[in-house]
Amino acid sequence: MSSKQLEVQIMQQTYLLACPEGQEARLLEAVERVDTAMTRIRDAGKVRARERIAVLAALNLAFELGDQITGYAAPVPPAAEAAETTDAAQWQELAARLDDALGSDGQLL
Repeated sequence: MSSKQLEVQIMQQTYLLACPEGQEARLLEAVERVDTAMTRIRDAGKVRARERIAVLAALNLAFELGDQITGYAAPVPPAAEAAETTDAAQWQELAARLDDALGSDGQLL
């Protein structure tokens, strides 16, 4: 199967990606998911480093994919608890856990 190159933008940065013929729509959907995930993280708070945003977005998308594959659905918190939880706080908690896992030599910031 032959491939072609598509120019796409993720967080206002241009990338040239190889794409198998006939799979352009699928690749563009993936680009949109990644761009949306990364933009949401950037806009939620203090995370500014593109590499760190990419890692957090990749982890989030991997968790979502894993949930789809296994059929796992996270328990839904009571309405009062859900109202207190913000996207920014969740991303900051995930960033802190990621920093803990990477240790001082692997911190992205």
